Amino acid sequence: MLKDKVIVITGGAGLIGQEFVRAIVEQNGIAIIADVNEDEGRRISDELYQGLKSDSVDFFKLDITSKDSVSECIDYADGKYKRIDALINNAYPRNEQYGRNFFDIEYDDFVKNLGMNLGGCFISSQLFSLYFQKQGYGNIINISSIYGVIAPKFEIYDNSEMTMPVEYAAIKSGMLHLTKYMAKYFKGKNIRVNAISPGGILDNQPREFLREYNQQCSTKGMLDAKDLNGALIFLLSDMSSYINGQNIVVDDGFTL
Repeated sequence: MLKDKVIVITGGAGLIGQEFVRAIVEQNGIAIIADVNEDEGRRISDELYQGLKSDSVDFFKLDITSKDSVSECIDYADGKYKRIDALINNAYPRNEQYGRNFFDIEYDDFVKNLGMNLGGCFISSQLFSLYFQKQGYGNIINISSIYGVIAPKFEIYDNSEMTMPVEYAAIKSGMLHLTKYMAKYFKGKNIRVNAISPGGILDNQPREFLREYNQQCSTKGMLDAKDLNGALIFLLSDMSSYINGQNIVVDDGFTL
């Protein structure tokens, strides 16, 4: 479904990003892991190369908060492949103070985390869309969250040390409206912009939390990263050519 499509995945070395890269390569696309973590990014690239016996996975060290870095990534992909079909905004940078209690968050930390994350998504989208405009087409997919769609269900965190950071809610909800804004702004430019809002992804969470979370869902509960692949491949493929400005929620009914 993605034969020869060149797709840049920011945060491609992360938990979800790795699955996206694998899914793209399995669909005969070319996946560029764009991540600030060079060691992990190259390890995953080499691992996928060996496991899938494919030369369709690449790596570029990318800092989404740097315009120069994003521009260099675009130049690298264009220089090597002569095209870029899609950008997946999946990176999630944050500082050391991220995720503190609501009343303990300092203004500077709140602003910095929104700037790094939502601002990084904006910078990447801005520069890639300029490239797409010159190219004549493009596709942007933003990875948001169920907590960009609904208010947190704080009660599921009561018996654990976990919480739902307010920065996360602000970033992910902002990403959804940015998706709609860009989709409308790019009218007539043949650039699509859509979003995927995942539910919780299994990542060694405490058993008590998983029990509370799973009770909110319909069948499976907490998802595996690979459960997002169907929505991703659909939005990347020509099957979704006329879907624009939309958000696909993949959460096993958590938001109902």
